[in-house]
Amino acid sequence: MAEAGDNVRVRGRVSFALWIFAMMLAVAALAGLAAVLFPGRPLAIWLTGIAAAVVFSGVARWRLRPELRQLEQAIQVLPEFDPDSASLPRMSELADSVQALHGTSQRLKKRLSRAQEDRLQLEALLDSMQDAVVAVDAAGRIQWTNHTMQRLIPGSSVQSPVRVGHALVQTVRDPEVLECVKTALAERVVCERRTTTLLPGRIFEVNASPMPGGGAVAVLHDITRIEQVERTQRDFVANVSHELRTPLTSITGYVETLLDHETLSPVAEEFLSTILKNATRMNRLTEDLLTMARVESPEAEMRPKPVRADVLVQDAVEAMRGLVRDEEAELETGATTAAEVMADTDSMMQVLGNLIENGIKYGRARNAAKSRVVISAREVSGSNGDGVGAVEFSVRDFGQGIASEHLGRIFERFYRVDKARSRESGGTGLGLAIARHMVESQGGTIRAESELNAGSNFLVTLPRAR
Repeated sequence: MAEAGDNVRVRGRVSFALWIFAMMLAVAALAGLAAVLFPGRPLAIWLTGIAAAVVFSGVARWRLRPELRQLEQAIQVLPEFDPDSASLPRMSELADSVQALHGTSQRLKKRLSRAQEDRLQLEALLDSMQDAVVAVDAAGRIQWTNHTMQRLIPGSSVQSPVRVGHALVQTVRDPEVLECVKTALAERVVCERRTTTLLPGRIFEVNASPMPGGGAVAVLHDITRIEQVERTQRDFVANVSHELRTPLTSITGYVETLLDHETLSPVAEEFLSTILKNATRMNRLTEDLLTMARVESPEAEMRPKPVRADVLVQDAVEAMRGLVRDEEAELETGATTAAEVMADTDSMMQVLGNLIENGIKYGRARNAAKSRVVISAREVSGSNGDGVGAVEFSVRDFGQGIASEHLGRIFERFYRVDKARSRESGGTGLGLAIARHMVESQGGTIRAESELNAGSNFLVTLPRAR
């Protein structure tokens, strides 16, 4: 077989130009003969020339047709074109075309070979994945599945695979998986779902993405073990916190009783005050741990309902009156709006209350006599592009501010900007983490803006009620 770059020799090397030249000479000769045979009769000479031209054009067509048919057959078998075994045109004018055809055939073979190797590598990579993968075309018919997906489907195995070309609904009956793939196909967007009904006792995270050429690919990630570990952690934290609550309450009660009704020496009073302070902090930590376990539980559900933003602000201010009075702080209400937001009232009271409390504790300006906090609300445009606006709640203090390197982490669990100061004020490092989880569970966002020595501004955005 000829290799790429070899010159393909066209057998015969018959020049079609010579055929044309010979036919032109023949036509001229016949016209001359007609002039001799029919002198003074130009019409006869013309008719003789035209008849000869028609006859020779038919001959040329008869000669050219098999050459072009052979070239067409060679093109149809690409990239399997073999000049050694194929019937090639014999005309020298087609030699360059045959040579180009041979080069194209070799390039196509190399490209197809590389594509096949890439496909096999991709299949091997996908087969080695722990996640199940299935690809469907635009009509929802299965194009390909990896081995993990084969093992998930009842009655299927690697030896008895899912039949390609059959509808996905005939193989996978889970509604969440089917709905996720349907969304990716119809809306051309990435869809994420969670299913517990694909296999008994298993939990899967489903991600379906549209493919550029049409169709979609779905990836099923088994999160059963992760869910079990997280549930165990939540249960452990909740149980330990619950068991600690009763003895801590008893310790706090007894110490307060001793401090209020007993005549104590200064040393004993100092010891009891230290016990009370740490018991109170431990009690608050257990409460925050219980709250964190509750809001992170899959069984916990927020119940958002339409509520006016100014009412939420006013209720939060009223709820914090006692702390403001005890700390001798200033809590001001800025501009608000009567727009309704979708919010779970109890959780939003806890979020705004936590932000106000943080502002009072940590928002005192340098050399200032008291802390000052301003809470406000304003309408903003929605961030999800659905045309529905939002309301942004602002809790601003005028304290020392937060350094930029801490802003990205203050919503993490147990993260403290100033550990010594936070511990001294009784902080647990869980308040902002709880607030973020509650806000995001209601479809909102929370973020912080701050400058050193210029205060901090915590911004909570909730979608407006439709």
